[in-house]
Amino acid sequence: MVKLDRIGQIAVRVHDLDAAVTFYRDTLGMPFLFRVERIAFFQLGAVRLMLGLPERAEHNHPASVIYYQVDDIQAVHAELQARGVPCNSPPHLIARLPDREVWMAFFSDPSDNLLAIMSEPPLT
Repeated sequence: MVKLDRIGQIAVRVHDLDAAVTFYRDTLGMPFLFRVERIAFFQLGAVRLMLGLPERAEHNHPASVIYYQVDDIQAVHAELQARGVPCNSPPHLIARLPDREVWMAFFSDPSDNLLAIMSEPPLT
């Protein structure tokens, strides 16, 4: 029986690979793996992020929103702003669950892909 239960890689289309590598590696601090002609790879825990130039017209579309989990959303958001990242919204409460809160904030990469940071601090 087929059971898909892990993500190995996420692909994000970009328009300028040099700018994207600089943004993800230097501005966001993601661990860079390697780059070949039209694609670059980063390792984010167990998931690999692939940035690539669109190979065909039908691949030239915005990426799905990727939500990066952080411990302190306020501090990370402030650091992103200090690094010149275009932030679309400040951290805001999405839900208060019985054991934790869910917070999110949104920003964009150089190719206008919408990205997010999220935090789920426990209720005290």
